[in-house]
Amino acid sequence: MRSEQYMAMPGDTYRSIAKAAGLGIGELARANPQRAADEPIRPGELLYLPLAPRRACIVQPGDTLAKLAANYQCAESRIRALNPQLPSNREPESGTRLILPPSTHNRIVLPSSGYGPGRLAADLKRLTRAFPFLKVRTIGRSVMGKPIVAVGIGEGPFSWHLNAAMHANEWITSVIAMRYLEDYSRACRRRTSIGGADAAALYRRTTLWVVPMVNPDGVELVQEGLSPDHPHAQRIGRWNRGSSVFRNWKANIRGVDLNDQFPAGWEEERRRRAVPGPAPRDYSGEAPLSEPEAAALAEFTEAHSFDAAIALHTQGEEIYWNYGGLEPQEAKGWAHRLGLASGYRPVELTGSDAGFKDWFIAKFRRPGFTVEAGYGRNPLPVSDFEDVYDDCMRLLTEALDLSPAGLYNRM
Repeated sequence: MRSEQYMAMPGDTYRSIAKAAGLGIGELARANPQRAADEPIRPGELLYLPLAPRRACIVQPGDTLAKLAANYQCAESRIRALNPQLPSNREPESGTRLILPPSTHNRIVLPSSGYGPGRLAADLKRLTRAFPFLKVRTIGRSVMGKPIVAVGIGEGPFSWHLNAAMHANEWITSVIAMRYLEDYSRACRRRTSIGGADAAALYRRTTLWVVPMVNPDGVELVQEGLSPDHPHAQRIGRWNRGSSVFRNWKANIRGVDLNDQFPAGWEEERRRRAVPGPAPRDYSGEAPLSEPEAAALAEFTEAHSFDAAIALHTQGEEIYWNYGGLEPQEAKGWAHRLGLASGYRPVELTGSDAGFKDWFIAKFRRPGFTVEAGYGRNPLPVSDFEDVYDDCMRLLTEALDLSPAGLYNRM
């Protein structure tokens, strides 16, 4: 691939340069093998930027960023991120050439503030029609009887698992997971790349099973609120202190935090949380795996005996990779690779138990990660989606790309 030179400016980092150029951090690192990617960038240093075909436009008289964003179906913030030369306090001048985000034309999975169980089910139908090689399974039911679905892609011997929307107000992770399934599937069908990696080669070497919405009842509650005829209306209203706003609700419909439900230090986590009963967050339940959503996910994981797993959450731009010294020795190096690909910070976490990642590591002694996507306050705004997705897309692709390389052996 062709490249161009870039002279680093004060304050530049791999992440800021990659964002401005529309690249992944890993792509930028691979284009500059003359330097270590974790070294600080010095002002005046020359770096190579891979060149790839990009969507662009020329600003016409009367154009504004708002108008361009509407015309090209993208966020103003995304245009600014790809064009750091734009002044922050005025509109672009006529004749300016702007780099644009990839087109969303003909996309199936589109971000929306109403992306709940209904939208996910409709998108799954469209995805399986467009990409018949996707495998779809119902692995369980929520408290309210909603299906908890898993989607598989790939035929390789190394198996990855990804789950999302375990916390209700982190529903944007479902859109991330579903968009990744769409982009990966399309790249496989077209025999092109995703995140700088050959999609067809990943498909042959790995199998990925995604549970895109672990907590459908909770997601629906956060997005739609509580209807008067809801069978749990009175109790939920009481647990939410009488408020009709559920943006801080993380639990399932019975007020149990699903990521405090797994049998890995469950008693210790319950003591640490000190939440005595159902609540919007942090109540561990009456016993490990007492909730059907957590039990279904654990049973599915045990049945497939995955080689590695990622639990996708928001927010913080961090990667948690350890649990009580039980993680395999490769885990730290893997976290570093995932961090380089995404710009997220690998963190050795202490004082946390009973999460899916904790249980996966403790039970299987295999690499397990919690990825805290994006930065801000939950629920993250839909306007942040493209930037957050880009980081996660590159992280997930890096995970698939590193796994078959002999870095980890089954125990």
